[in-house]
Amino acid sequence: MERRCIWSRALLAAALAATVSACASTGAVPQPFPGAGTTSGGRPAELPPGEAAPAPGEPGPTARPAPSGEVDGYALSSTALSLRGAPYRDGGTTPSGFDCSGFVQYVFGQHGVAMPRETREQFRVGGRVDRDRLQPGDLVFFTTIAPGASHVGIVIGGDQFVHAPSERGVVRVESLSAAYWSRRYVGARRPR
Repeated sequence: MERRCIWSRALLAAALAATVSACASTGAVPQPFPGAGTTSGGRPAELPPGEAAPAPGEPGPTARPAPSGEVDGYALSSTALSLRGAPYRDGGTTPSGFDCSGFVQYVFGQHGVAMPRETREQFRVGGRVDRDRLQPGDLVFFTTIAPGASHVGIVIGGDQFVHAPSERGVVRVESLSAAYWSRRYVGARRPR
C-alpha cells in the first residue's frame, strides 16, 4: 500500500511538472490577455468576410481601432505578445526582424495608430504616465546606448513588458523591476 502511495505521488508530481514546463515552453499567456484572433474573453474572434485565420505563430488579423478612437491596451499587448520570438534586426520594422522602435511602430500600426519611427520621437507621443499607474499598452522607455530614451517596450501588465532587444536577439518579455531595467528606466507614455 505504501509503495502504491509513493508511486501515485511520483506520477502526480511528474504530471504537474510536465504541465508547468509545457506552459513555459509553449509561451502560453495566462488570462486576461487575449491571444491573437481571440476576444478579450478568450473566445475566437469573428473574422471579416474573406479574411483567413492566421497560421499558428503568425500575428493575428490587422486590428481595427475602436469606434471611439481608443485602442484597447490588452489588444495592443496581445499583438505584441504574438510576436515573441521574432528576431532582432537593426532597423527592422516587420516580423522578419525588429529593432525596438520598429517593433512598437509595427504593433501600434496593427491597431491603426501611427507612431514615429525613432525611440526618442516615440517618447514625445501621448501623455506621461507615472510608473505606479502603468497599464497594458503603455510604452516604457530606458536609457541604454545613449543618454535619454534610447530603448522602448510595451507594457503587458503587472511588472512586465515586451520588447525587441538586441541582446539574445528575439522579441521577449522582461520585468521592469529587474536590476538592469529598473536602473535604466526613464519614463512611460500612453500614446492611445
